[in-house]
Amino acid sequence: MKTLMHCSYLILALFLVFSVADNASSESKKPGAPPSGTLEKAALAGGCFWCMEAPFDQIPGVLSVIPGYIGGKKKNPTYNEVSAGGTGHAEAVQIVYDPTKISYEKLLAVYWHNIDPTVKDRQFCDTGNQYRSAIFYTTDDQRRIAEQSRAALEKHKPFREPVVTEITPAGEFYPAEEYHRHYYKKNPIRYAYYRNGCGRDRRLKELWGSEAGH
Repeated sequence: MKTLMHCSYLILALFLVFSVADNASSESKKPGAPPSGTLEKAALAGGCFWCMEAPFDQIPGVLSVIPGYIGGKKKNPTYNEVSAGGTGHAEAVQIVYDPTKISYEKLLAVYWHNIDPTVKDRQFCDTGNQYRSAIFYTTDDQRRIAEQSRAALEKHKPFREPVVTEITPAGEFYPAEEYHRHYYKKNPIRYAYYRNGCGRDRRLKELWGSEAGH
């Protein structure tokens, strides 16, 4: 009798364990989200990462835009370390996107119109190589597309200055501290004050005209 009861309890326990695991697995898959294997990442630097989130955030096919640091040698750099210079990192955004809905070429088109590609180690009022413009590629295909995009820009650009934006292999990307994420949403007044004071939109309009920010 004890053996039968023991077996019954064991079967019930196993049933509950597998049921919980199955439910957890189902809940981890968001309805409508593409399988993780189909997603790709792009790492783009264009000066202050606060200003590089917004242009990509609302694009269909973009799942997340994360500010962070890339291109340096120090492990786990902090904002204070990067902004002071010397770590080799650039402020950048990592874009996770569904390539079946938006192409890497389209992301680069948006990128160009939101930066000043004519200056080295500077973007708008921010100076230093931590504010350089750079495309960090993760695959040979991304490198090829980035080089083609830069060559096309050089040929058809609406300004005279040469394009100096780097195209370089991506190292490890370190997400920025939480308070930097979606800063333009969390602190809209301070963000607008900084963006205007830095002359970003004014310079973008000089470079790109009506296409600035598109």
